[in-house]
Amino acid sequence: MKKSKPFFKLLFKYFLQGLLFIAPAGITIYGVFLLFKYIDGFVISPIAEYLPFKIPGLGIIILLGIITLLGFAGQTIFIKPLRIFLDKFMESLPLVKVVYSALKDFLSAFVGQEKKFNKPVLVKVNTISELEKIGFITTEDLTELGIKDKVSVYFPHSYNFSGEMFIVPKEHIKPLNIHPSEAMKFVVSGGITKV
Repeated sequence: MKKSKPFFKLLFKYFLQGLLFIAPAGITIYGVFLLFKYIDGFVISPIAEYLPFKIPGLGIIILLGIITLLGFAGQTIFIKPLRIFLDKFMESLPLVKVVYSALKDFLSAFVGQEKKFNKPVLVKVNTISELEKIGFITTEDLTELGIKDKVSVYFPHSYNFSGEMFIVPKEHIKPLNIHPSEAMKFVVSGGITKV
């Protein structure tokens, strides 16, 4: 009876190792599949009755094409005034203004021409215990806020799509010589992902 206990313990250990091996890939693939299926169905459903047969992925291709065309059209001289008008209109609405400008700034920080998360730094957040955190400088000049010799640093949370912004003395910041995306992966993974 006592010999069977180590066997089941070993079996359970192998099961957990197998789970660690397959779970990240399986969850990622399943998540992408669900997103793909949802977007594909959402785009195709209005035109499905006009198609003689179903083409998997057509909705994604159409959506990517429309977004790309909008991006291209938004840069043309004809559409720019419309985009400026839309920005001014959205920012003139009291409650909508807050949500619209926050989303616009957040998305442009990642994919816009003025990317904000491109300066990874190591910040000393406690001088007594030498505690440091990895963050990203978002604004280097805070004189409009009446703050001198400090910068704003965004600290993403691990295993989450949120973070905090701190105002930090410049002397507590040390630039990191790594690609911003590697720094973000390292922080979001809780330090588990290799840089």
